[in-house]
Amino acid sequence: MAHFNFRKWNTLLGWFSFLIALITYSLTVEPTVSFWDAGEYILTSAKLQVGHPPGAPLFQMLGAFFSSFAFGDTSKIGLVMNLMSGVASAFAILFMFWSITLLLKKLVVKDNEISKSKGMAILGSGLVGSLAFAFTDSFWFSAVETEVYAMATLIMAVMFYLGLRWEEDMNTPRGNRWLVLISFIVGLSFGVHFMGLLTIPAIGLIYYFKNYKEITVKNFIVANVVSVAILLFVFKLLAPNILRYFSAMELFFVNDIGLPFNSGTIIAFILLVSLIYFGLNYTRKKDYKHFNTAILCITFIMIGFSSWLMLPIRANANVVINENDPSDARELLAYYNLEQYPETHLFYGPQFTDQYSGLDEDNPYVDDKPNYEKDEKSGKYVIINDWKNAKQNYNHKHASILPRMWSQEHAENYMMFTGVLDFKLKPEYQMENDLRNAVQEFKNDVISGHVDYEDYNNFLKQFAQYIDVEKPSFWDNVTYMFQYQLGYMYWRYFMWNFVGRQDDIQGKYDNHGNWISGIKPLDGLILGMSQDKLPSDVLNNKARNTYYFLPFILGLIGFFFLLAKDKKWFWILLVFFLFTGVAIQVYTNVRPFEPRERDYSVVGSFYVFALFIGMGVYALFEGLKKNVKNKMLAPAITLVCLILVPGILAANNWDDHDRSNKKTALAMAKMYLDSCAENGILFTIGDNDTFALWYVQEIE
Repeated sequence: MAHFNFRKWNTLLGWFSFLIALITYSLTVEPTVSFWDAGEYILTSAKLQVGHPPGAPLFQMLGAFFSSFAFGDTSKIGLVMNLMSGVASAFAILFMFWSITLLLKKLVVKDNEISKSKGMAILGSGLVGSLAFAFTDSFWFSAVETEVYAMATLIMAVMFYLGLRWEEDMNTPRGNRWLVLISFIVGLSFGVHFMGLLTIPAIGLIYYFKNYKEITVKNFIVANVVSVAILLFVFKLLAPNILRYFSAMELFFVNDIGLPFNSGTIIAFILLVSLIYFGLNYTRKKDYKHFNTAILCITFIMIGFSSWLMLPIRANANVVINENDPSDARELLAYYNLEQYPETHLFYGPQFTDQYSGLDEDNPYVDDKPNYEKDEKSGKYVIINDWKNAKQNYNHKHASILPRMWSQEHAENYMMFTGVLDFKLKPEYQMENDLRNAVQEFKNDVISGHVDYEDYNNFLKQFAQYIDVEKPSFWDNVTYMFQYQLGYMYWRYFMWNFVGRQDDIQGKYDNHGNWISGIKPLDGLILGMSQDKLPSDVLNNKARNTYYFLPFILGLIGFFFLLAKDKKWFWILLVFFLFTGVAIQVYTNVRPFEPRERDYSVVGSFYVFALFIGMGVYALFEGLKKNVKNKMLAPAITLVCLILVPGILAANNWDDHDRSNKKTALAMAKMYLDSCAENGILFTIGDNDTFALWYVQEIE
């Protein structure tokens, strides 16, 4: 049998998948600014300014590099910035291809001997899985505009691939070089989007299964807890405490010692570098290999994280766009912690009914963090507002474990899930006839159907001082989490990408934005209406995409194939899938309804499912090879799967993802500005008004 050069074909087909993706995104890329955050990202990247928290400094610096390829033509800056997302997405496809083939090699190749048929099946699996993901709805959407999610997906793909390479070389003399590189990429991910960090638990489990041959319930639980703890350490402790360290040192050396501004930051940096140098020397002399590696990993995370230095540097340059002004260590920490956004509580906190309850009886107000500013005259940081009793405390009577329904602005929408909230007059008002009559009359209107949720919410707010409103129960919160946050805001998006999508109109629990399959009887059952004789505007919506469950079925085949083949790798990918999808929606505690569809935020889980699609191709090969003795079996299966999965995805999704002629956001922004007199003031609200205007003013 002729020798099959797997390595050569693995390299060639990997770059072929990259090329297909790059050509696709280049042909469909938006030629200028698009809606939402894109205008802000183009502007703050091209001119290195400061955007909204938590920022994306590495993304911006790479964007500044790409914008130079406009060669002075400001009208092309938007295009080349959008192409940066296309290039990042194509590289994600490249590393995804290599991840699928590398993982399948681990699963099915023994003694490193790859037969030609098995090699072709592995390569075909990589091609189908990677191209399927390349043409999925959510990933393609981010690949043709200037947003951080394309590059964040690349970081996830690179980290998972590096985790697979580390597993190969683990426990060899230089094997931990992969871990150090992973740590550097972790640090870089802070400069793009925190989503990249969600690969950490899966990589932690790769280490566990490689080093613990005997799996027990105890060490399995410990390994999972430790893997999640590493993620929390990096995200919630390491990065913010680095900023706190610099902030505290700056305050101490300026206010207490009397040194000039920024001297504390410089001293803190020197001390940190000295500590790292001493730690590395000491652990090397004592041959403490694990401690030495740990210090190296933390050091390289900090080196990657150093892209954040751009933010205070540019903020101190007084750039035009300088959101939140993170000009020193304390302000940078507030910027990192997203302090401008509403506070959410993951495990215990207030519910939306808190607005009807009044202040907490025992502790009505709580302190906020003191606000420091530079005083050039005194040469110190002075507290301009100590924020004592600055915030209203929530009423603990309306707090709950797992408070899913928390946003007061969305009260009437929460009632879509809880039903109307029961209430009664407070004891001290129960003898007030006017109040009793008003309440009874309102309840009669509710019974007769004359009151909607908006009216009900307004009544509760108007009579809040006279009534006690029943808060949603723990079961209400759990039901809402599974029904809306996971069902509607995750699994609906999942089905969009692998089964089909109804239209591109935002869904609000109505007859828009649902998933469909193309199988009319089933779709009619899901949507509650016949799919025959639909109006032309429904049938001709470009985002009406139907895949007939084909990508989903192939992914399920791969899912169960991996479960049967290797339960360890199955668990690793399952954890990866859950953390990049379900866990995000639980952590962000999404509200009904968000300003726009949020499918782009959970695209990492679609990446993982596409890995299963790739394995599904190999599962078909393995299932058929016993009965079909033909050397062309692997290429035939690959070709059929390419047509039925990436092919059907590309054919359906091309028209609604082709933005090559879209210039609506640019035209709208120009018309806004053209309508203003010279030196006029234009009041705007929302990202779609503001960011496109910034782009036109500052770029074009």
